[in-house]
Amino acid sequence: MLKVMVVEDEEQIRKILGKMIEKSEGCQVVSSCGNFAAAISDFINYRPDVVFMDIDLAGESGLDCAKAITEVDPKVKIVFATAHSEYMANAFEIYAFDYLVKPFDLERIGKTLQRIKDMTAGASESVAHNKPDSSHEKLVIRGKEEINLVDTGDIIMVERTDGMTRIVTKDEVFLTTASLSSIQEKLDPARFMRCHKSYIIKTEAVKKLEIYGRWTYTVTLKDTEETALMTADKYNEMKQNFAF
Repeated sequence: MLKVMVVEDEEQIRKILGKMIEKSEGCQVVSSCGNFAAAISDFINYRPDVVFMDIDLAGESGLDCAKAITEVDPKVKIVFATAHSEYMANAFEIYAFDYLVKPFDLERIGKTLQRIKDMTAGASESVAHNKPDSSHEKLVIRGKEEINLVDTGDIIMVERTDGMTRIVTKDEVFLTTASLSSIQEKLDPARFMRCHKSYIIKTEAVKKLEIYGRWTYTVTLKDTEETALMTADKYNEMKQNFAF
């Protein structure tokens, strides 16, 4: 059973959201409150798995409240449920699992909860094999006119070129001014390798390595026609790790 807490200062909305959550199979609302202090107290008492949090709690900051909650339990999933879409990037960069904009949609809430349930089940299996699951972690990509949220598990490679960073997934390429190093810090080092000063690749996506020059290799990747470069040092490192 997934334990859920709702933190919303408007009582009517709080009740509606609680009912919508409990329509999702395997979910139970264990606490419903409307302010910062009650949220912290109830979180400590009930230890929910998921917290639906409004951004504005009658003048108090839902962002600060969520931060305090994650300091108690870093594994808790925070879902911001609010009309304040302008806070979306900040919320995701710090600790949000998802972001729902009012008016709430039952199907959308159900999908969010199902993702959490799937992750919880996957995490249990991963723990049994000593392998943490990071495939659903979000990467916030700030473009010139938009903000995109991408599952890190969908990323195939990242390239720095012409003063921009290209993030390549199977279906789309995203552009950002963020440095390659700042992107690297947000990716799981067990799954991603900085193979060259201008490239990061997902190691499980590597399809073929070919000699490109004396100290460089060309990397062919699955699910994309894009290629990357790899230094000889990184080639030797990968050779050791994969025993080829």
